Amino acid sequence: MTDLWARAQKVLPGGVNSPVRSFKSVGGEPFFTARGDGAYLEDTEGRRYVDYVLSWGPLILGHGHPAVVAALQEQISKGTTYGTPTLGEVELAERLVRLVPGIEMVRLVSSGTEATMSALRLARAYTGRSRFLKFTGGYHGHADPFLAAAGSGVATLGLPNSPGVPEDAVKDTVLLPFNDLDAVAELFKRHGRELAAVFIEPVMGNVGLIPPEPGFLEELRELTEKHRALLVFDEVMTGFRVGLQGAQGRFGIIPDLTTLGKVIGGGLPVGAFGGKREVMERIAPLGPVYQAGTLSGNPLATAAGNAQLAWLEEHDPFEELERYARRLVDGILQALKGAGISACGTAIGSMWGIFLHPGPVRSFEEAQKADVVRFNRFHKEMLDRGIFLAPSAFEAGFVSVRHGETELQLTLDAARAAAEAVA
Repeated sequence: MTDLWARAQKVLPGGVNSPVRSFKSVGGEPFFTARGDGAYLEDTEGRRYVDYVLSWGPLILGHGHPAVVAALQEQISKGTTYGTPTLGEVELAERLVRLVPGIEMVRLVSSGTEATMSALRLARAYTGRSRFLKFTGGYHGHADPFLAAAGSGVATLGLPNSPGVPEDAVKDTVLLPFNDLDAVAELFKRHGRELAAVFIEPVMGNVGLIPPEPGFLEELRELTEKHRALLVFDEVMTGFRVGLQGAQGRFGIIPDLTTLGKVIGGGLPVGAFGGKREVMERIAPLGPVYQAGTLSGNPLATAAGNAQLAWLEEHDPFEELERYARRLVDGILQALKGAGISACGTAIGSMWGIFLHPGPVRSFEEAQKADVVRFNRFHKEMLDRGIFLAPSAFEAGFVSVRHGETELQLTLDAARAAAEAVA
């Protein structure tokens, strides 16, 4: 055990400030990062890794991009937070309204969890209903109503899957498998008038990467409109990752509410929820639905976010990013299958994922059948060869504009050796 890991475990629960960082699911000890540079991380012992985690998504421009660094340097000389309105937050809100099809008004917050919990409160207030649908394996932050275990049957009510979450907090959470159109249709047939909202990651990223089946999002839009429930796209992960207009622009499905995070802060803590004007006007101080945050829209986060989004608008790198991600996935799958290991995977925008499973994987239930034990070994072999993949078999990976041919070749060389080692 390294001295730093031992120190961390004495003062931080599990040695970390977010569970997946502990490497508990893949075994071994985490490394401690000293700095990031482009597509690389460097640990405190001087080892470098090609980084496909990218702080779990926000660093689409890579570590230390000059545009983001310059914006932060300019802002930090003026102060870090004021507790008053600023130009930067207005500019970021205007940019989000211009780019995201489903947003007419937006409220900036400080995290994705804060965005989704606020969107749920707003949806319940707007519809006058309490129940909502989420899909098993979908992650919408750690607010109590979203921490429900998977259930079976059309209208199964969730049970808490974290101690400290009372049953009453999740009694109105309904769960169904992702991509199961028949189950969704039956739920709305029987209980549609009771549902305030449907929360969905339009591309699932917290169970590995699972795209929607053709027609799935379209059916959700039709059913929610028919039954006057709100369709909420959780684009905390997909927003500005699968395209400049997010998943809703890519698939042409406009939700009533959208939650955002990650990329819109350029690497600083941020979140947002927005949507139709008539819905957002219910938020205080304009309306009665209370939501507040001292550091919401803070000037550092908005400076970094504006700089990153402006760069993406100007350069529109998404086709190039997707080509890289698809070549990455194809190469890793070729290495695994060449070693006799069943695997499948896909890429969309700058997100990618693999499963050690013959495929297809269309839901969390199918993802759970993947060979997790072998993935954990593969993860370690890749890390030993300088490639940092998410330390979980159930997380999407990311690429940045700083990943190029050198990083791709390093990764695929490592994948071939790692696959042979775990075959």
